[in-house]
Amino acid sequence: MPTRNKIGLALILVSFGLLIPGLYLPLLNINVTFSMMGMEMEILDETRSILQTIETLYREGNALVAGLILLFSVVVPLAKGLSLIAALFLKSPVARRRIDSLVRAISKWSMADVFVVGILVAFLSAKAMANMSSTLHSGFYFFLGYCLVSIASLYFLVIDDVNADTNAS
Repeated sequence: MPTRNKIGLALILVSFGLLIPGLYLPLLNINVTFSMMGMEMEILDETRSILQTIETLYREGNALVAGLILLFSVVVPLAKGLSLIAALFLKSPVARRRIDSLVRAISKWSMADVFVVGILVAFLSAKAMANMSSTLHSGFYFFLGYCLVSIASLYFLVIDDVNADTNAS
């Protein structure tokens, strides 16, 4: 296996190592208070992970939104990574090219990076309001790390021609 693909494979595995805690660990805390006549009352104090958010949305009747977040931020990224790993070990160049084409097509639908931006916007919006505060937690940083490492892995992988850079290694 060419050096580029070894690096790409290592990056995919690292991205999975970042994705799992990114899904389970707390992502964002939002706290909303209300002040009246010198008294402050806490209205909301929520801390959730991505998977807890999906579960809550589903439970509260927002199955479509929960399903879309699950599909584009969990299923597609996992399928993309697993498909790339499979392509690296296939013998058939035709099968490798097909998987590579499929991965590049579904990569456009992986919304993990968009989800990170959405969380960042929610964080900054809550920071900008007087009666709201927000805190990013470790889950956000793991998920952000997943996005960056996953994107980097695609730049190293040479799926079309597995022997393309054996001379360059």
